Amino acid sequence: MRIAVLSPVWFPVPPSGYGGIESVVSLLADGLVDHGHDVTLFASGDSQTTARLASIYDVAPSEWIGHTFWELQHTVSCLVRDDEFDVISDHTGLLGLALGSMGPTPFAHTVHGPLTGEPGKLYAQITAMTPNNALIAVSDTQRLPMPDLPWVATCRNAIDLVRYPFKPERGDYLLFLGRMTADKGAHRAVEVARESGLPLRLAGKCREPLEQQYFEEHVHPHLSDRIEYVGEVTHDEKIELLQHARATLFPIEWAEPFGLVMIESMACGTPVMATRFGAVPEVVEDGVTGVIVDRAEEMAAALERADAIDPHVQRRAVEERFAPARMVADYLRAYELTIERWNAREMSLA
Repeated sequence: MRIAVLSPVWFPVPPSGYGGIESVVSLLADGLVDHGHDVTLFASGDSQTTARLASIYDVAPSEWIGHTFWELQHTVSCLVRDDEFDVISDHTGLLGLALGSMGPTPFAHTVHGPLTGEPGKLYAQITAMTPNNALIAVSDTQRLPMPDLPWVATCRNAIDLVRYPFKPERGDYLLFLGRMTADKGAHRAVEVARESGLPLRLAGKCREPLEQQYFEEHVHPHLSDRIEYVGEVTHDEKIELLQHARATLFPIEWAEPFGLVMIESMACGTPVMATRFGAVPEVVEDGVTGVIVDRAEEMAAALERADAIDPHVQRRAVEERFAPARMVADYLRAYELTIERWNAREMSLA
């Protein structure tokens, strides 16, 4: 099968630091190549892949996030070549969906963000306007606000287990990994650390104005020799943090579509403590691979439950449920369904 994989353009594939979607795209593109498919990855020129790399930017324009012109130019560079492919696997966003689903080539768009509020309305409007649509979810929970969208499959994310060494040794600090935004809950992690009396290390992206404002107002005032912000870390630095933490805190209060941090932590052997929002119950099995609470205020009291989690069980769960081979197989089935849907519609119009 000739497959185009269209990545977001803002970070290289795979990313050197922040970039969850780009990490998934990297595994997918290389995994499709391993399956013998002819794959072209549309990403920035500083990307590394076993697929054929097509790029219009030598370096990912990370500093220009939000500038639609750059995103449009990147997306169009793929779509003008659509007759070269049997299917296009799009991981960009609403712009890619709006343009790609009007073309002649089967186009499978993966929804990586939430479908609540305005994003959900836009997805409904775009899929109603365009003739061909095939959407892939990253969790079943993600579909719930908009169950009538043209879904073809759920393809849960994966991680490269080789890059997440298992080390079942617990440290003495709590860990938060995530963007510095209110919905990710860094300030709630601070509250858990203060209530439990345990050290806390926070790591995550804090580049954009809203992230910086949130950090200055809700996190920075609480930093001390025990509550430390270590910045946006590299992959190796992230692994080091995960391997030596007592628990990873995931105190969200929004409909997180997936949450790669949870499986990254479980793969390393560190228990996850998460609030019951979004896809958390799909990723973490309460009392088996982590601890799920209704409110972040309950986390400090639940630390002993987290300590009782068997790290070997966590690792096996990730190997069975979130391995790249499983994700690639899911996507190949989704592509077949997408092509069938496209062909059926073309026949109906003939």
